[in-house]
Amino acid sequence: MYDYVQISTINDFIFCQRSLYFHSIYYTFVDKQYKAKPQVAGTIAHEATDTGRYSSQKKFLQAMEVFSHAYGVIGKIDVYDKETKVLTERKRKINRVYDGYRFQLYAQKLALEEMGFPVEKMFLHSLSDNKKYEIHFHGPDLYAFEKTIEKIRAFNVAKSSPKQNIQKCRNCIYRELCRREQ
Repeated sequence: MYDYVQISTINDFIFCQRSLYFHSIYYTFVDKQYKAKPQVAGTIAHEATDTGRYSSQKKFLQAMEVFSHAYGVIGKIDVYDKETKVLTERKRKINRVYDGYRFQLYAQKLALEEMGFPVEKMFLHSLSDNKKYEIHFHGPDLYAFEKTIEKIRAFNVAKSSPKQNIQKCRNCIYRELCRREQ
């Protein structure tokens, strides 16, 4: 059986490798038991696309499940415009374009293209301030993306000793479970 990486976990892994482990523990729990305000707000921001209410126009694919056998990723896209061939990932608030955001889009693009939907442009859309950030995809980006997917597959929490970033730890919803030296 092939072990697919969930597209939604790529950003979590880059934020903190251990958060991926804790995310898997909480996966079956009710969101309210562990999500902090930013995560709840993000879930609400995705509600329109997740329920197919972003648009009634047939040219938009919304919350469609995608997968790439070649890259071993699976997940959902937010919005893909079949006419303009534009893929958009919606985030509640983007203060900075992180690698995790870009890699999520790369995974979605690669999966869509493998499924027969060409992607000519990609955007991150910050919903709270309605800003759009165009994301480009070049050869070195593919290499970095592939290396990240390999690291996710090889990750073993028992053998992990990720570099500690106190600021990230303070903002992590799993900080109480992790209990690394602060």
